[in-house]
Amino acid sequence: MKYLSLIVLSVLLFNCKDVKQDVSEEKQTAQSSIDKAIKVAGVDRLEASDLAFTFRNVRYRAVRSNGKFSLIRMRTQGKDLVVDSLTNTGFTRRFNYEVVDVPDSMATRYSASVNSVHYFSVLPYGLNDKAVNKTLLKDVSVKNKIYNTIKVTFNQDGGGEDFEDVFIYWINKDTNKIDYLAYSYNESDGKGIRFREAYNERFVEGVRFVDYNNYKPEDASTSLIDLPQLFENGTLKLLSKIELENITVKLN
Repeated sequence: MKYLSLIVLSVLLFNCKDVKQDVSEEKQTAQSSIDKAIKVAGVDRLEASDLAFTFRNVRYRAVRSNGKFSLIRMRTQGKDLVVDSLTNTGFTRRFNYEVVDVPDSMATRYSASVNSVHYFSVLPYGLNDKAVNKTLLKDVSVKNKIYNTIKVTFNQDGGGEDFEDVFIYWINKDTNKIDYLAYSYNESDGKGIRFREAYNERFVEGVRFVDYNNYKPEDASTSLIDLPQLFENGTLKLLSKIELENITVKLN
């Protein structure tokens, strides 16, 4: 009995070791896939840069300097200029160059709105931040191409106001580029999920930029991992196009 117990214990320990190794390998593969996507996209160059672009007739600018950032949105209201700025220290609104008071609840909404546009504009930049958790899911085939499937979640500490959002990135195993992504969100005006298809790839100062076809499923309870199949079946609804114009990049 003593020897039998030792054998059983040894088998259990061996199996636990295998599980730990598998989990570690999955983490390494997820990290490696993101690292390759970042390298191919050249977004590591943005660590010290001045980026500007136009989105839906609104001008955006992002100034980054090795950890410090200033994310800016500039738009007109009639003859007036409204400039929203999100930095490491918080949110500021200027109305015709004068700082104006903004209630905390509205500052949170404005910050999220500014950050969202900047976040999507430079993906996969930011996916190696400390608050980001990456998980490797099952490979999928989309339009006869094989993709690594990476699930991304965020820690509450450092994950921003939308830390509960969940993203999935499909990274082409041949090119290491993100061709598709999906995300779920939970905002004050409701919950939802989106699927985006990248197109119109171009490089500016070695940095990859893409536009997106923005889709949603008929059923809001659809799982994110099922969206590529629905996309191939043609059952997703095209909501909008996410197009960046007049892109300029100055590397510091």
